[in-house]
Amino acid sequence: MVNPLNTTSSDTGTDDAALTKRLAALDDATRAMSETREFGKHLKLSLVLNSLRRVLLQPGGCGAIRSRAAALEEAGLFLGTDWASPEILVPALSGAGLRSAESDTVVLEAVSELRMLAIAIGEYEHPKVSADDAHQFLSQVLAMNLPLLFTPPSEAERTQQGRMAQLTRDLFHHLSEKVGYESILDRLVEEIWRILRQRPIQVDQVQHMITQIAIYRGDPDVDMGSAGQGVDRLTSSLFGTTDACREDPGVEVYRSRLEAMDASALQYEAAGFARAMHDTGLVSPYHAQLLRFLLEESDYLVAEALGLSSTGRDCMLRYHKLVRRLIDEAVHPHTAQCIYGLALLLDRGILYQPPVEPALWRQIALPLSEHATERLTLAYGTTPAPGARLLAGVLSMLGLPLGVGQGDNPTCQSARALSMWAYNDPDYLLGMVVSAARDDEITMHFEGQPISSRDSLSGVATSLPTDLDPVSLLVVPHLDRIYAEMGRRCADRAGDPHRWVNPEFHGWWSGRGFQINVDVPTGNLVDLDEFLRHFYASYHPSYNGDQPLIHPQPAGIAVTDSAARYVGWHAITILRVNLDPQDVIRVYFYNPNNDSGQDWGDGVVVSTAGHGERFGEGSLPFEQFASRLYIYHFDPFERGNPERVPTEDIDRVIGYIQRSWGADRLPAGDLQAAEPTG
Repeated sequence: MVNPLNTTSSDTGTDDAALTKRLAALDDATRAMSETREFGKHLKLSLVLNSLRRVLLQPGGCGAIRSRAAALEEAGLFLGTDWASPEILVPALSGAGLRSAESDTVVLEAVSELRMLAIAIGEYEHPKVSADDAHQFLSQVLAMNLPLLFTPPSEAERTQQGRMAQLTRDLFHHLSEKVGYESILDRLVEEIWRILRQRPIQVDQVQHMITQIAIYRGDPDVDMGSAGQGVDRLTSSLFGTTDACREDPGVEVYRSRLEAMDASALQYEAAGFARAMHDTGLVSPYHAQLLRFLLEESDYLVAEALGLSSTGRDCMLRYHKLVRRLIDEAVHPHTAQCIYGLALLLDRGILYQPPVEPALWRQIALPLSEHATERLTLAYGTTPAPGARLLAGVLSMLGLPLGVGQGDNPTCQSARALSMWAYNDPDYLLGMVVSAARDDEITMHFEGQPISSRDSLSGVATSLPTDLDPVSLLVVPHLDRIYAEMGRRCADRAGDPHRWVNPEFHGWWSGRGFQINVDVPTGNLVDLDEFLRHFYASYHPSYNGDQPLIHPQPAGIAVTDSAARYVGWHAITILRVNLDPQDVIRVYFYNPNNDSGQDWGDGVVVSTAGHGERFGEGSLPFEQFASRLYIYHFDPFERGNPERVPTEDIDRVIGYIQRSWGADRLPAGDLQAAEPTG
């Protein structure tokens, strides 16, 4: 298979030197353990585990550990543990070890999996485990832990594991490359479609997985089984969308074929790419080549290639000069994904807002600062130019405001703000981009006083994030510092600082009314009945006069893991409250954590499709959402009818709270005897 972009990657010399140094230390520690008598091996264990952790965190570390698996086992690494008998290990239990908050447990589990891999590929002849058994074991481990192969760390993993959460991702990518995808293909394809239904802006990881599957699919000995059709749709969306690029010939060859086509053939190409893009949310590099070619043909064919609705077509015709310039500047094979953002931007009709058109012209001509250029180049390379990369990112964010992700960073507040502005106030977002990219400074106001990102102290993030979309990459560090500074200015006030920070940080539409059910000094739950009744009265259509939500509202949830244990506080946006197709009142919300579909325990499983969700939304039945809520904003002049909310509804919500994050926060008199309902 040809890579249309013809790109390659390699490790740096610095990475190689660091790995070599850490491997030398590991080999010394392993040798020392090997030479120690059995009763004293535990004294050497800490040094070996620390060395293993340092190696596994390096690029290429998994392969290096795999080649040393036999030596590590013979030295006594697993002595006295369940891992000492690999023939009795259960694949279903591996996930718990890899997600453990104890780093030593994660390291031992990871080395055990790499030992199985060494056995499976014939590097290690184990006396009790055959290569076939090891291969089957790893296939089951991969299938049962697909999120570790496919999605970034969740809030729970980031909080509990830190850097170890990324170690497990690197491990699973190494395992999958060596074991192959055949045995897990059905579940892998299902997982890819689940992610794509949420329409994230960043799809690099998805594209990488599809590329690996496409390569694997090229093996004539591989039986794709029932996953074949789903795989075809995914791979063709990137590498062979139409007959003219079916064999993945490369973008230059495809361009020459376009030049030989008549109008009818070009329309067929345009319609084919548009269907695939809107079906999957993925855009092929060939689509970018087609769109650039069609600029020389007609606006009609450009609209066909974008798959525009009637609103989008009208918008494009009205602003055709701007749209053509945006395509010329931003759309390249390396930035093809922004085509989807452009199409949705036009379908949203936001160009009809008077400030947006001139703001986009300003963005096209924007001179980038040296720092912004360096940051974009470091993250994305030099092709296309950093300015074009940033413009492509702007199109993606304006088209997919609910696709903004925080990456593996504790910056949910900043990601939420970018999403909210793109959703609700696009020209304000464009102003933020200009300030960050041109001036290396953003200034916001808090209660009438200016706050400069340049003068503010450090924010929540401890280092500059690199795993973000182009807009977030430049803007989030500034927002993070400003958000933290707003919090510092409220430090001497009683109560939660979000009461004052959220409306100033996110925008005037954030309700000035504020409710919290946690006593900040103690962390205990307080006034729970009032909190919940007021939430029902503000948001539930049965108790707020059937008033739909006008502007998205910031809120805070208590994140719990799949065992309903408290993990931490997290920022989300309440988007709307509606009946779903099953006539259940649901709260639809935006979660900046890259993947809204999470299991929060006690039957509270966030849905991203099948219950009336729009792209990018997560949803829960109203009472389940209320059970994880700890702060929200509302309009203080629209009171609703809290007294009409049935007591049994409130009791059910409190039951959920008691069985999860509120278990040790509720006063004894408020504990409910309710049983789990999910």
